[in-house]
Amino acid sequence: MPKRYRVCLIGCGRMGATIDDEVRDHPHSYLWLPYSHAAGYMAVERTELVAVSDAIPEKVETIRQRYHVPSGYTDYREMIEREQPDIVSIATRPATHAEMTVFAAEHGVKGIYCEKPLCGSMEEADAMVGACEQYGVKFNYGTQRRYMPLYKKMLEMIANGELGDIHCVIGHCGVGSALWGHTHTSDMLMFLAGDPEIDFVQGAIVAKEEDWEDNRLNTDPGIANGYVRFKNGIHAYIVAGGGYEFEVSGTKGKLRTLNNGILAQWRRVEEPWHILKEVPFPDVQHASGTVKGIEDIVEALDTGRETQGPVHLARRSQEMLMGFIESHRRGGTRVTLPVANRSLYVGRKDW
Repeated sequence: MPKRYRVCLIGCGRMGATIDDEVRDHPHSYLWLPYSHAAGYMAVERTELVAVSDAIPEKVETIRQRYHVPSGYTDYREMIEREQPDIVSIATRPATHAEMTVFAAEHGVKGIYCEKPLCGSMEEADAMVGACEQYGVKFNYGTQRRYMPLYKKMLEMIANGELGDIHCVIGHCGVGSALWGHTHTSDMLMFLAGDPEIDFVQGAIVAKEEDWEDNRLNTDPGIANGYVRFKNGIHAYIVAGGGYEFEVSGTKGKLRTLNNGILAQWRRVEEPWHILKEVPFPDVQHASGTVKGIEDIVEALDTGRETQGPVHLARRSQEMLMGFIESHRRGGTRVTLPVANRSLYVGRKDW
């Protein structure tokens, strides 16, 4: 019988346990549900949620009862030491993610599913990567689109040459907020470009002078525009147009998600006039990105292979965003990666 993996959840709030309630009545709820970490583990047969923790005791007890979890804690360290889980889900606010990841890795946890934003600085991201690599932790990041069938089908079409040589990837994702919202954008720009390394970035953010305190930005700034030059030659852009849609443009055509992934449009170059003609996008079966991300960790633990959203890619997508912020701070100049200013901290004080 295949092993059933023991799971502990840190954080009994929105993404940890209750966001399903917010989208249940959405006409396209099938895109996300099960959505929260707790609901995702309950839906995966190979995982068993054995304990939850939160700093607020009332939350612990509410979520423990809601998901019929055996144990609850207000100290995540005590939970990990006592329960000795195989997998830990981190669904707290980002200021605690680095210390939790390092503690879990050092105490024998072999799988981590970490909610976004990843952390507040590149120093913290480096610590997370170092711990996971040192202790062989299989890590997935809470950028759910990466695990969803529609986006994976797009990547498959790109890899099969359906779009020819890729020129650029565009995130029509609004100004939003850098770490809280554009974590998804930066991850998808990377994913659809083939997860290449980054040469340099340039960007402009929306923040006030008084938000800066030495090397700390005490807000999560909007991104008015962002440009990425990948080392494989592909260009990528974040633009202020909304819809949370992603477009990939190549010599043979274009792919574009519509209405935040409800469906996708494929337009193919027709000869002899190079006119773009819409053709049917292949049928895909929608599935929860949370569930698929958890299943991917399970398979990675089973086989020893890499996960689909590993910690070094999570760091790279974070570094893209930090590069935009640093670029704006330096007057819009190019910022070559890796970012030199590893201690730049971004985040609201209540994080």
